[in-house]
Amino acid sequence: MADQMQWANALSTRHSLEAAVTDVVERAVSSLTAPADLGLVFISSAFTSEYSRLLPLLAEKLSVPILIGCSGGGVIGTTVNGETQELEAEPAISLTLAHLPGVNIQVFHVVAEELPDLDSSPDAWLDLIGVPPSPTPQFILLSSSFASGINDLLQGLDFAYPGSVIVGGQASGGGRVALFCNDTDGEEHQNLYREGTVGIALTGNIVLETIVAQGCRPIGKPLQVTKADRNIILELDEKVPLVVLRDLIASLSEEERILAQHSLFVGVAMDEFKLALQQGDFLIRGILGVDPTAGAIAIGDRVRPGQRLQFHLRDAEASAEDLELLLKSYQDQRESEPSAVAALMFSCLGRGEGLYGKPNFDSELFRRYLNDIPVGGFFCGGEIGPVGGRTFLHAYTSAFGICRQNSAEC
Repeated sequence: MADQMQWANALSTRHSLEAAVTDVVERAVSSLTAPADLGLVFISSAFTSEYSRLLPLLAEKLSVPILIGCSGGGVIGTTVNGETQELEAEPAISLTLAHLPGVNIQVFHVVAEELPDLDSSPDAWLDLIGVPPSPTPQFILLSSSFASGINDLLQGLDFAYPGSVIVGGQASGGGRVALFCNDTDGEEHQNLYREGTVGIALTGNIVLETIVAQGCRPIGKPLQVTKADRNIILELDEKVPLVVLRDLIASLSEEERILAQHSLFVGVAMDEFKLALQQGDFLIRGILGVDPTAGAIAIGDRVRPGQRLQFHLRDAEASAEDLELLLKSYQDQRESEPSAVAALMFSCLGRGEGLYGKPNFDSELFRRYLNDIPVGGFFCGGEIGPVGGRTFLHAYTSAFGICRQNSAEC
């Protein structure tokens, strides 16, 4: 039998950084029966003053060719008992290690100033990332919360690497965030970055699949944008948008009307040709404002005439239903494929206990459908994942990257 892919995760809540690093390294390494080829580390913002010590401490105790990571307002990992915990606003470190036979791993760091123009050829993006488009790479990205170029980067990667899966999140945790990148190919480079995006491209015997739960449910019916300017909707079904919205809100239950006052969103349909739109077919965007005089509505993305959209509501119940729907669909579609071996979880700071009123909700629901695999991740300032075949930066989302071996090579 060919050498098998292995993943392990360890979570530590030790208040001393040295003790936490020792704890996660010992437990993660002992869970593998072969050397680690890749590491991902997430450190809570409770250790903000000690970010610069993390990579040197890891290097003392851990030998791994490539390691990336970042800071988070909370971290997610696997306890000694094999349970997944979401630890918010307390000292914690989550370390994921992977033995990846037959997988090529390439690491990179880019900043906004280096990005090509969006009308550049794919070659400009290939030169920037340093990864060929074939075989198709899978990307894991970690960006600073102030990375103004992240949307351009995602658009450029989609353009230059058609068919690639891209997942990740934005570092979080107050004013000072950190990105970590340790590359020992040839000679060791330990880097702590405050801006830009660190990423890895994985090619070969690996499949990276995603679940992107945006946490909303549709209300009303799909509407067509009949007039628009940039991100401003001027007409819906040839009617004044604000009038359409007021009529919709008037038709809601009292509970939904209260919810709409602070948790109303717009879902933009991603498939122009799909007739029966369902939950999960929309890219969720916030409503930035309304013009009472013109009746126009501004949203957090560009819109154009012909696009379809539907108003959405977000609450704990909608978030839970959305994630469960996507998990069921994923499980049903993958029955004949090799089992998942690990998952990375990138969850919004606006989810977690603050949304659900209890800890570990998303991760426990995830494990009901994909159990007995290590899960590591963090609470993000923005979540990266695909919707409708294109990659976006999201809010209030839980994005999962699920890893398994390529069925053709098993």
